[in-house]
Amino acid sequence: MNNFTYYNPTKLIFGKGQLEALTTEVPTYGKKVLVVYGGGSIKRNGVYDNVMAKLNEIGAEVHELSGVEPNPRVTTARRGIEICKKEGIEFLLAVGGGSTIDCTKAIAAGAKSDADIWDIVTKKAEVTGALPFGTVLTIAATGSEMNRGSVITNWELNEKHGWGSPYTSPKFSILDPAHTMSVPRDQTVYGMVDIMSHVLEHYFHHTSNTPIQDRFCEGILRTVIETAPKLLSDLENYEYRETIMLSGTLALNDMLNMGYHGDWATHNLEHAVSAVHDIPHGGGLAILFPHWMNHVMDENVDRFKQLAIRVFDVDSNGKSDQDVAKEGIARLREFWNSIGAPDKLADYDIDASTVSKMADKTVVVRPEYGNFMKLNKEDSEKIYQASL
Repeated sequence: MNNFTYYNPTKLIFGKGQLEALTTEVPTYGKKVLVVYGGGSIKRNGVYDNVMAKLNEIGAEVHELSGVEPNPRVTTARRGIEICKKEGIEFLLAVGGGSTIDCTKAIAAGAKSDADIWDIVTKKAEVTGALPFGTVLTIAATGSEMNRGSVITNWELNEKHGWGSPYTSPKFSILDPAHTMSVPRDQTVYGMVDIMSHVLEHYFHHTSNTPIQDRFCEGILRTVIETAPKLLSDLENYEYRETIMLSGTLALNDMLNMGYHGDWATHNLEHAVSAVHDIPHGGGLAILFPHWMNHVMDENVDRFKQLAIRVFDVDSNGKSDQDVAKEGIARLREFWNSIGAPDKLADYDIDASTVSKMADKTVVVRPEYGNFMKLNKEDSEKIYQASL
């Protein structure tokens, strides 16, 4: 493995009833608080009222930014930045899922900069600081609650980019699995696909001697595979929600990829699709990942064979390495189909007419992308065509 330094500054506060921690954590950073949330589900399930009650206990001056989109828009982040600068906000609290947290990261960075936040997202301007922020997670999926990464969409340009900074890690994140029990079935499925996709992005690399990291990845994948059907048959089961919630955090808090860099081409492919068509991120990943795997399998067939045997229990006796690898990819597709994930772009009414446009979006930042195997626009088009 490569040399590495691991540091994660986020305090993880996990378990039932942990919302109480707001009363001790928030005052550390200030009392002028901007609460950021999405479309209103936190008001229907009671989380909003409980959060506001805790903030009232400490005498916080609360401002609100609602309406954060599933693919958070740069325009919404700009509204939040304006509130922060106008009201002298001292602390941000994201209450929701990954989209809300990602938007909050953009607000936190933009509030401490004279640059436009889109220039920060597209790396035309540097992050020089950020307002402190915390999270109350309500959807298990992105892992944004314990990392510095963020994904923001510019709908006017039909672009969607990931970015991050050492300044944009949450100060604390409160994870109560009970807050995820009201998440609908389809969003629960998308979340589990997203979690598995993060692990798979880590898994495909060429660095030698990563047995510990491999087993970490394989263990999380097997755990999600074992838990998913149980959870989907009992959506309010606390223990299943607990298992999936912790899996989501561990999948993307940089523990799994200590000592190497994963691939991330499939996320780039999906960002381009949802930048043009605004589809659910997890749904897009479910469609694209197996097609990316088939496209690049020969780059290191042993890696795919290992995944097939260790995660999907493929019997290798009498089979070629390629056949074992292909069977593993097929079993991933079968599993995602079994839990109700989409398997073709046509499921979102996407046809060949926008393939070239989406492929263009995959190479906006650079002409090649991906670490496991370098891909270009032609590769993007082939993967999209296979995914139709």
